[in-house]
Amino acid sequence: MILYPAIDILGGKAVRLTKGDFDAKKVYEEDPLAAAAAWVADGADHLHVVDLDGAKDGGPRNLENLRRIASELEVPVQYGGGLRTLQAVEGALDAGASRAIIGTAAFADPRLLDDAIARWPGQIAVSVDVRGGEVATAGWTQTTGKSALEVIGELAARGARDLVYTDVDRDGMLEGPNLESFAALLAGARGARLIYSGGIGQLADLEALASLEAPALEGVIVGKALYERRFTVAQALTVFEGPPLRAA
Repeated sequence: MILYPAIDILGGKAVRLTKGDFDAKKVYEEDPLAAAAAWVADGADHLHVVDLDGAKDGGPRNLENLRRIASELEVPVQYGGGLRTLQAVEGALDAGASRAIIGTAAFADPRLLDDAIARWPGQIAVSVDVRGGEVATAGWTQTTGKSALEVIGELAARGARDLVYTDVDRDGMLEGPNLESFAALLAGARGARLIYSGGIGQLADLEALASLEAPALEGVIVGKALYERRFTVAQALTVFEGPPLRAA
């Protein structure tokens, strides 16, 4: 599996939210590049960057921060937040993202997702954010009325196989994943590859996810637990020893 340390950018700073609440944020670094550089120095070979300003406003707002991170650190960076047009997706890839994550637009504009997958094969992922049992969009402020399994099935049928799954209700809480629920989702998510995010608070949480031994689980995103020094990148990587299930 792949470890993805998270850099969530809001107002030009590296922050973490609690349960997706923009009013419940904590600033960890004034410069997102400094946060990203710390993870890479500690051994990270992939990064997950979220443009929270873009997710809220509907268009990317932190492409310059992405450009700095991708060019200076030279590790694969997946980037999402506000990518709701083909031009926005292209801008993220041109700025250095190895993978662009489409969220709201995947549900509001199915043709855009289809066109993006066709135009940039292997470089598009879809964000499946779940709040209260339903998939959420628009920076986690709206819900679709559909379950994660229902949405994942629909996406897979359209050729969208790379998914970033976030349990919004656990995000930033450091209380661990809902392992039973996520295991059931993995079992039912035929043809999809998932990256898990939400609630990781200790190494035991990573060990529990790794113990699922699910080929559909590509990796895990960790944010607050790293910032809060619950464990280090180096310690997390020991849990994921061995080759990744799939190269980014």
